[in-house]
Amino acid sequence: MRSLHERLHHEARAYAGDDDRPLAAYTGLMALYATTVLGTAAAARAFRRELPDPTPWDIALNALATHQLSRLIAKDPVTSPLRAPFTRFEGTSGPAELKEDVRGTGARKAIGELVTCPFCTGLWVATASTAGSVFAPRATRLATTTLAALAGADFLQFARAAAQHAADETP
Repeated sequence: MRSLHERLHHEARAYAGDDDRPLAAYTGLMALYATTVLGTAAAARAFRRELPDPTPWDIALNALATHQLSRLIAKDPVTSPLRAPFTRFEGTSGPAELKEDVRGTGARKAIGELVTCPFCTGLWVATASTAGSVFAPRATRLATTTLAALAGADFLQFARAAAQHAADETP
C-alpha cells in the first residue's frame, strides 16, 4: 500500500502533466493565508475588537485601494526589488508597469506567481485592509483613501492620454 505522500505526489503529477504546477507550494501559501486569517480573528476576539459594519462607501473605497495596491505590488517598477528574487524582467507591459516572468520551481515559483498577479495579490491586500479596519480603523481609512485617490488619478491619467491621442489623430 502506498503512503499518503506517494499518493499525493502521484495526484500532483497526474494533475500537472508536463507543466510545472507546484501544488505543494500552493498548499503552503493557502495554509499561510488561512493561518493569518485565523490568527487575526483570534486576536480580534482576544482583544475584544468590534467588527466594523462596512457601508457601500467603505466597500467602494476598499475596492479602489485594493486594486491600486495590488497593481503597485505586482506591476510597479519601484516595487520590482520585492519581486526580483522570484521573477525575470522581460520589459514593460503598459504605462508604469513591468512585464516579468516567474522563475524557479516549487515555493519560489508559487510566490512569484502570487507577487506578479494583481488578482492573486488582491486577496491578501483586501484581507490586510479588513484586518486594519478592525485593529486600526482610522489609519486604515487614511491609507485606503490615499490609495483610492491614487487609483482615481491613474484612471484620469489614462483618460487624458487617450484624449490627447485622439486629438493628435484628428486631422
